[in-house]
Amino acid sequence: MIRSPLRSFGLVLGQFACLGAIVFTGPLIPSSPLLLGLLAGGLALGMWALLTMRLHRLSVLPDPLPHAELVSAGPYRWIRHPMYASLLLVTLAWVLAAPVVWRWALWLLLLAVLIAKLRYEEHLLANSIPGYREYQQRSWRLMPLLW
Repeated sequence: MIRSPLRSFGLVLGQFACLGAIVFTGPLIPSSPLLLGLLAGGLALGMWALLTMRLHRLSVLPDPLPHAELVSAGPYRWIRHPMYASLLLVTLAWVLAAPVVWRWALWLLLLAVLIAKLRYEEHLLANSIPGYREYQQRSWRLMPLLW
């Protein structure tokens, strides 16, 4: 697999299109305490990942930044893509707050886009960051104990 800026931008565009469609078509604060907990858990995971990653290492594109380093602390100790997991948890809470068929379709499309993005990103990271393949062997991609 070859690095492709067009592919990277396409994946990010798909991610933000799905996210925007979900955000602008339902409530941002669910009324159910259970869904509020899911939303809060997703936001907490995302904040923990951001604090661990640090902004200077952050990019929405799947392409590794120059001089990228392996981060395996915080939530990255267990899952390789906690920000993607966070996004899926938050948007799941939003979809469940107004669960119509087309919002479920958007969430499933977001899931498919993020899976494609993380597979592409992992290929690039494995080829550019020493120790990434070993890290893949000792961590989960997106959800501990599942995948």
